[in-house]
Amino acid sequence: MELAEIRRYPIKSLLGEQLAAVEVDQRGLVGDRLWAVRDADGKLGSGKNTRRFRRMPGLFTLRGHFGDPVPLVELPDGRRFAADTAAGHEAVSKVLARRVTIERQAEVMHHDEGPVSLISTAALRRLHDLLGEPVEPLRFRANLLVDVPGSDFPEDGWLGRAVRIGSEVVLRPRQRLTRCVMIDLAQEDAPEHGHLLRTVADHHDMTLGVWATVERPGRIALGDAVEAIPGTSEHVDEGRDGEDAPRAVSGDESSGNEP
Repeated sequence: MELAEIRRYPIKSLLGEQLAAVEVDQRGLVGDRLWAVRDADGKLGSGKNTRRFRRMPGLFTLRGHFGDPVPLVELPDGRRFAADTAAGHEAVSKVLARRVTIERQAEVMHHDEGPVSLISTAALRRLHDLLGEPVEPLRFRANLLVDVPGSDFPEDGWLGRAVRIGSEVVLRPRQRLTRCVMIDLAQEDAPEHGHLLRTVADHHDMTLGVWATVERPGRIALGDAVEAIPGTSEHVDEGRDGEDAPRAVSGDESSGNEP
């Protein structure tokens, strides 16, 4: 197995960026989902409505770019603003047709469920077999795409095991990722789908991929070897978290994870 894609989303629920390499710390990919769009009621921008999230059409016309200490938000016309500026907030508010700000994570993490999300090419092939058409990995907004032979859901077998990426990073997959309507929405070059979520629900209990904690930080890069280390399993809950699950409250990206 090897690392085929790295994706980071500097501003939650916006389009993100593909990377050749990235640093990973205890929180996950450095800069991932560290900022989020927030409305006047304090809810985070999303493709769905929940206790914490508010559906905001137009988010996928915006793109976040990593910046230290502040990311940039790119508008559909190509203009870019620092995410913490009044001008940026005004411009994004016009695109979304509502008053919003872009704010840095405070006490509650912006990840829906856990620090790092992973999917496999084998799972995408399985969906291809079921749907009769290719499925773009970007629809699942996972941080890491692992190239795995075959057509199945091998991520399920990683739960509780140490997963080493390259020579430095070790992750520990904890639970399967629950999916929501966002995987059917148009984003980047992928058109609106309409049947993907139903297929995932019918054939894999509304889940695809896993989220993991970081046991050893470091740097990862495309082409790194990925190994689920034998004999390193811990007991984990293989069920699905809802929005109020303990990890989701101390983490984030629950009730379906896509943002």
